[in-house]
Amino acid sequence: MVETLSVLVLLGTGLVAGVLFAVAVSVMPALIAMEPERYVDTHKLLGKRYDRIMPFIVSGSVVIDAAFAVRADATGPRVLFIAAALAMIGVAVVSQTRNVPINNRVKKTRPDELGPGWEDPRGQWRDWHLLRTCFAVAGCSLTAAAVVLS
Repeated sequence: MVETLSVLVLLGTGLVAGVLFAVAVSVMPALIAMEPERYVDTHKLLGKRYDRIMPFIVSGSVVIDAAFAVRADATGPRVLFIAAALAMIGVAVVSQTRNVPINNRVKKTRPDELGPGWEDPRGQWRDWHLLRTCFAVAGCSLTAAAVVLS
């Protein structure tokens, strides 16, 4: 069971870090380069699948990291699992309080109604996304180190 959970938490944290990293280095620069109308349509399409699955993967990783922290025999792995869980909580908090509200605003935007007064959310979304990407990479790295030391 421990081996299975180890694989699951590494898979979960790795998927989150990988997806967020890919969005940061590839998707977001492409979105920023688009005309506003095209950006709004594309942003709506991109979020359809992520919005449903990512919270589940992040939450599952937090739970498994926390469970490993509780059952860890040594201080080193325990501290690393706690830090990993906190980093993944950081992903969730930034996502739910910053990126998701922006996503919801964009989803309500009609591209044909964009005008000169439109507040472009891309810079703000990118900045929050980079923060949660750092949390995800840290969470994955800390989880990997804790699993190796366990």
